[in-house]
Amino acid sequence: MARMLNIALPKGRLGERVYELFEAAGYACPALMEPNRRLIFENEAAGVRYFWAKPSDVAIYVERGAADIGVAGKDILLEYGPDVYELLDLGLGKCRMCVAGPKDFRDDYARTLRVATKFPHIAQRYYAAQSRPIDIIEMHGSIELAPIVGLSDVIVDIVETGKTLAENGLAPLQDVVPISARLIANKARYKFCTAEIQTLTDRIAALLAQENEAKL
Repeated sequence: MARMLNIALPKGRLGERVYELFEAAGYACPALMEPNRRLIFENEAAGVRYFWAKPSDVAIYVERGAADIGVAGKDILLEYGPDVYELLDLGLGKCRMCVAGPKDFRDDYARTLRVATKFPHIAQRYYAAQSRPIDIIEMHGSIELAPIVGLSDVIVDIVETGKTLAENGLAPLQDVVPISARLIANKARYKFCTAEIQTLTDRIAALLAQENEAKL
């Protein structure tokens, strides 16, 4: 019998949407959506074992081999650079990484730009490509506050609707990169389970193609 695939899903609404996609592709595990405190859920008949993980930790589980495959945001992949295969853009959780700041902001190239962000590596690469000197201020809370109180000139952060920015007198200034959920795989496990992982990937890709065609 083929070995079960270990799949790490991000906790929360995105993870539930991802599971619905896996279920539609033939990888159901009904116990996963039942109200309980279990950590691991498996369906031997479908050949899958799921577990929930903090979204920022999914790539770690996959990279380290605790999970064969998983779903992580492109922001996590770009920021931390885990050594995994990126198999498929699921098109879920779409948003964008942006530079944002006061609506009337004008960059003064005569001085170093102060940038507050939860994503220092992404911000550093973005501005390095422009040869723009910056001072990174790494933060973990509501970074919209930083330019309001004068801690930073701008922020680099994920923007979905832009409502929070607008309510605080800020606006997106430049797009950095589009963000969405990606199906990823452990490199070693992919070599040993190529057929199983590729079959799952192909089924999900076919479902996504059908959904996109239905929207046209």
